[in-house]
Amino acid sequence: MAQEQANPDEVVLGQEINGVRVVTLNRPRQLNGISDRVVYILAQLLEKWEKDDDAKLVIFKGAGRAFSAGGDLKMFYEGRSDDSCLEVVYRMYWLCYHIHTYKKTTVALVNGLAMGGGAALVAPLKFAVVTEKTVFATPEASVGLHTDCSFSYIHSRLPGYLGEYLALSGARLNAKEMIAAGLATHFVLSEKLEELERRLLNVNTGDESAIRAVIEEFSTDVQIDQESILNKLPTIDKCFSAETVEEILKSLESEVSIDGNQWIAPGLKSMRRSSPTALKITLRSVREGRKQSLPECLKKEFRLTINILRSVVTGDVYEGIRALSIDKDNAPKWSPTTIEEVKSEDIERVFKQFSSEHELQVPSDDSNRWNGKYEQTVYAKSSQ
Repeated sequence: MAQEQANPDEVVLGQEINGVRVVTLNRPRQLNGISDRVVYILAQLLEKWEKDDDAKLVIFKGAGRAFSAGGDLKMFYEGRSDDSCLEVVYRMYWLCYHIHTYKKTTVALVNGLAMGGGAALVAPLKFAVVTEKTVFATPEASVGLHTDCSFSYIHSRLPGYLGEYLALSGARLNAKEMIAAGLATHFVLSEKLEELERRLLNVNTGDESAIRAVIEEFSTDVQIDQESILNKLPTIDKCFSAETVEEILKSLESEVSIDGNQWIAPGLKSMRRSSPTALKITLRSVREGRKQSLPECLKKEFRLTINILRSVVTGDVYEGIRALSIDKDNAPKWSPTTIEEVKSEDIERVFKQFSSEHELQVPSDDSNRWNGKYEQTVYAKSSQ
């Protein structure tokens, strides 16, 4: 018998069906954007279910035509004059750690957009099922942010320098490309997704082999299209292995003029339109991620996000959100306006470590796995 939260209008719905637990992101009008309440409820449900011996399998899905388009940008914009978004940022990064290390078998059913923080609820899961309608992207630099929610860890582990390409250009991947890149595991036609979910609800096991067998009854082996950017990896590696954003742009500008390289133009255009400061921060973060553990990446990303939202060196994030989501003129005025004007000492300030008590409190071992919640931090105490 299904047990669902009493309020069907809640932003996250939790169902308990035999040994299966289902999370439904339920803000379809906002493309299931991740708000403070979404993060709070998700964390509560996942902790409860991980500690529940009767819970064997957790399914993630989104209501409507998107899985999740990522963080609620208007929420950040409305909190621009104070630290009101610090709590949701802390909770989200803390949640990301637990999603990556979750102790129960997890399946994401991804039909539609999976972008930014929304994709962070997909890529780390044991099974990520995508459809012909699935679109992946991490476009944060285009609004003055950085590739966050554990993606400095995820992108830095993709083939070659694909991660740098996706982070800096905001390029989109389709379902076939997600599977080829290791960001998803199975392709299922959208028309079969409901039937697959029904089957999963009846398996009553968390055994990975059994779950995989059920998914494979519905999945189709797919190959990337000939024109896929994943077939351009040698050129991507050549350009995005450069040490600086300036050198990457120079290399792209050289390559785009070569016959057959027209595919470079959209990504190059996107980078030229993005925040110069955000591009610098993003490249360094992904590069550092290659040598960092998951906790190190999350702590670093937490610092970056807080410093960016506090406008420590520039207010580009609010200008980017204004141009995209508030005034919708798509004409952000960045400060500084060019890559060359971005000062290295400003980038250093954004990356500067916090005092230990102000860092993200990532659990050190399983005995204190669910410790470090926002309520236990100096941030919560200082706001009381």
